Amino acid sequence: MIESDTIKLLRECDAGIKMGVSSLDEVLDYVHDEKLEEALKEYREEHNELQSEILTLLEKYQDDGKEPNPIAKSMSWVKTNAKLVMDESDHTIADLVTDGCNMGVKSLNRYLNQYKAADEKTKNITKKLIRLEEKLTAEVQKFL
Repeated sequence: MIESDTIKLLRECDAGIKMGVSSLDEVLDYVHDEKLEEALKEYREEHNELQSEILTLLEKYQDDGKEPNPIAKSMSWVKTNAKLVMDESDHTIADLVTDGCNMGVKSLNRYLNQYKAADEKTKNITKKLIRLEEKLTAEVQKFL
């Protein structure tokens, strides 16, 4: 049970990071403010570092990870591009990033509760990812 929950939780973290990094990549070309751009790039790098740690653990369990849900990814892409077509402001980008982070935090907390038997290292990685999402939300608030 521990190994099964551990792998499932790692997969969800992997998919969440892929979704988040993809979303950051989508909005970066539209950023006007240099400080916002630096922050988004910094958080993208922190997400990539955490993903490397997750992938290393998944390899230990001989698992390939998980891709984001294609429907959720498509809906995110449509929402992002529709909003940016109407308003390419940093305010819009901050709003999109905030929504994405909030959804990520909500999902990750749900998975932490769902996969209670996961090992402590994996739970700690998940909590670290949650904190990263919360910090990014706080960082972009000044652009709302």
